[in-house]
Amino acid sequence: MMGFRIGYGFDVHRLAEGETLWLGGVLIPHEKGTVAHSDGDVLIHALCDALLGAAKLGDIGSNFPDTDSEYKNIDSKLLLGRCCELISQKGYEIVNVDSTLCAQRPKLRPFILEMEEVLAGIMKIDPDLVSIKATTTEKLGFEGREEGISAHAAVLIRKK
Repeated sequence: MMGFRIGYGFDVHRLAEGETLWLGGVLIPHEKGTVAHSDGDVLIHALCDALLGAAKLGDIGSNFPDTDSEYKNIDSKLLLGRCCELISQKGYEIVNVDSTLCAQRPKLRPFILEMEEVLAGIMKIDPDLVSIKATTTEKLGFEGREEGISAHAAVLIRKK
């Protein structure tokens, strides 16, 4: 047994005017942002769930509950760092990350390289091991109507 484990995460947040849009640890200029207890970074939240799930450490809500004022408006990069510490304490390291952002607007391609670098830095892995893709939903569903944004993340971890 090689000690490999796969994790998958998904997150969604509503979009509203007057809010900020953080994705992959990068502030994205847009007239709408996410409505959330934290900073609403759906990509980091999906990634946290994938990491925690792969190591059988619960999910983001059980580790960082939105009922706890400590996490009100928290920078999600801090949550990702804590998730990496938790999986490391359990004896795992990250092999690679693959993720997808779903949003009709704004166009996210110009920000992907920066997001990959920011996330790699937090996870202490090479940026080449972090893949982020962005897609529209062809104007279908809540993402297509620009009511919300979602993210999917898959991770591979292994015993150190």
